[in-house]
Amino acid sequence: MLSSPKSQPSNESETSSTSWLNSAALRRTAILVFLISFIVFWGFQIDITLPNTPSLQKTLTPSIQPTAQEIGSYDVLGQTVSKDEAASLLQTDAGKAFLSPGNGAVEINKDLIKLGRDSFYKETFGNEVFITDVTGILNGPLNIGNLTKAILALRGGHTTNLQVEMDRDMQVGNREFKKGDIINTGLDVATGSLFPLGVVANINNGKVRVGITCAACHAKVNDEGKIIEGAPNNDLDTGTILALASNSAAWFRQTGVNPTQIASGNNTYIDANGKTEHLPNVEALERAVDEHLLSWAPGNFDSSGDNKNNPAQNPSSYTLGAHPYGWSGFAALGWFKGLTTLNSNVHATNSDLTTGGDSSQDLLGIDKETYLGILLQNSANSKFKLPSGAKPSQFLNKIDPTPGTPAINEVIKMPGFPLGSRFILDGLMANSPGMPVALQLNGMSAFQNSLAPPAYESNNIKSIQQGAKIFSNAGCVTCHSGRYFTNNHVIAEDEIQSQPSRALALAKFPKVFAKPQTYTPDTRTPLPANLSILNIPTDSVSEQDYKLAYAIGNSGGYKVPSLIGLHVTAPYLHDGGVAVGKDALQINENDYQIVNPNQLGLAGTSLNNIVPDAGASLRALIDRNLRNQVIAANRANPDLVLSNADGSGHNYWVDKQAGFTIQDQNNLIEYLLSLDNPGNG
Repeated sequence: MLSSPKSQPSNESETSSTSWLNSAALRRTAILVFLISFIVFWGFQIDITLPNTPSLQKTLTPSIQPTAQEIGSYDVLGQTVSKDEAASLLQTDAGKAFLSPGNGAVEINKDLIKLGRDSFYKETFGNEVFITDVTGILNGPLNIGNLTKAILALRGGHTTNLQVEMDRDMQVGNREFKKGDIINTGLDVATGSLFPLGVVANINNGKVRVGITCAACHAKVNDEGKIIEGAPNNDLDTGTILALASNSAAWFRQTGVNPTQIASGNNTYIDANGKTEHLPNVEALERAVDEHLLSWAPGNFDSSGDNKNNPAQNPSSYTLGAHPYGWSGFAALGWFKGLTTLNSNVHATNSDLTTGGDSSQDLLGIDKETYLGILLQNSANSKFKLPSGAKPSQFLNKIDPTPGTPAINEVIKMPGFPLGSRFILDGLMANSPGMPVALQLNGMSAFQNSLAPPAYESNNIKSIQQGAKIFSNAGCVTCHSGRYFTNNHVIAEDEIQSQPSRALALAKFPKVFAKPQTYTPDTRTPLPANLSILNIPTDSVSEQDYKLAYAIGNSGGYKVPSLIGLHVTAPYLHDGGVAVGKDALQINENDYQIVNPNQLGLAGTSLNNIVPDAGASLRALIDRNLRNQVIAANRANPDLVLSNADGSGHNYWVDKQAGFTIQDQNNLIEYLLSLDNPGNG
């Protein structure tokens, strides 16, 4: 059939548009090829690190009302001093001394926040070495070639889930991957970017290494391709990414695999007693660890390092007023009420497992030499691979890119090391050489405290107002009180009745604790011979909260989280187990129906590449009948059983049995979703 005169220009337009798109794609490809060639060439001459911090225009932040954190206020080892109070104190010599670095004071100013933002996006503290040279993150199917191919396929667009094609058949743990299979990484790529969010590439002497920054887990891309700073990346599949690496066995501590129970292999080493022993079989250990890593739901990571498989959700970075910051309440002392501690923990313990060597005997029952030998025996880079018959600690000292420190990452020994403390669990603080003590970490804390989620769009003001009344009448305010919707305390596991395994994760740590101390924030690194040491105040944390955080004489506990930003932080509870898909429920006038049971729990959402819906998941949080169905779905999945993620606990109901109507539920959910900014008062 001949085209009509009207349709002809449209076809020409479409042809022109397609041609332009193809040309644009070719231009982008050519630019990327040139860039890679340029980088590789100059990578032999100088160190290159990419990418830069994204401009604010690429984020939603300019459209979001800032939090109540004041420029000109101070943090004095966890004590907040307002701008007006600081101005008054600085009029006297005693006040000046109180707000001096020598007393541990940190001024919150624009420069500190800018440094913090840059660090949030760019600072790895050298973890690219452990991640690339030891773990072998680029030695599997998620290599530079495949990642580049996946990003080019976006044609300058964005994605919330970078999909990478398998380039080989591969047995990983108990799962078979075939060449051509699509791997859902959950890595986010903003519009026009050539790098996944939070992934930093370092090129040195022609070798490409990749590291991870805060932004990989604590920022995400929205449907329009813009970055939501501070929102958790709730589909980042860290477990699969690690499992596909060539030496994921180096992460055994974050799983439930005890390497001393794996049959011995051929590799020998000298243990802590000076005896020649055999390390675990490489292949058997790798298979066992991979099985545990593959059981992690997307959006989850095991940060406890207690050799139990207990991954938990990536938290948001909407941190102002949300202390304590560790899931159990452990990050509660020091600068920014423990937030600086949490930031250090991420970049020391949780991205370089060699930091655990000095405490491995006390915490894991594995001597230091055995522990380090297990990490290094199958390193991806031959330079970092433990030679047979070597003493692991001596070998690490020889190849350590940060000489003088007991770990691969850029860290400094805190007072009392090799003991840790309530301030710094492993006694090692992440800190780049030449930078003042904790400046980068404190900057990240100040930046995170400036972040708020995007506004929740709702025209139903009446429903929100009614929901606020339900929130109060149902007793939610007992724990989720005040401006930040938390009482800043820890609830005993016996009461909250959530996952008992993770609640005990830090029970052994107090046996390696010294007095919590730090250096003055004007101390430059490398640390000088004469050091000014400050005691960290502990009176801001009750004895009960302290004992619950570390399961001292009890079964442990879970902190009361802030409720700010619930509309961008689904799923819910520490394990993310309270998860329901958008199409799972039909809400009627007097009730709801489960119309798609295949979208219940992590089993029906995250594990199936379906992002949990905030409203539906909140309904499961407050409705016992729906929650029971969610828990049942989780417990029927072997991977979730292996990773202790079931969505149980927090049994506080707003449902028919508690005397509330379906409309009461609707109103409460609308209210909870509207809690978007503590700066709104």
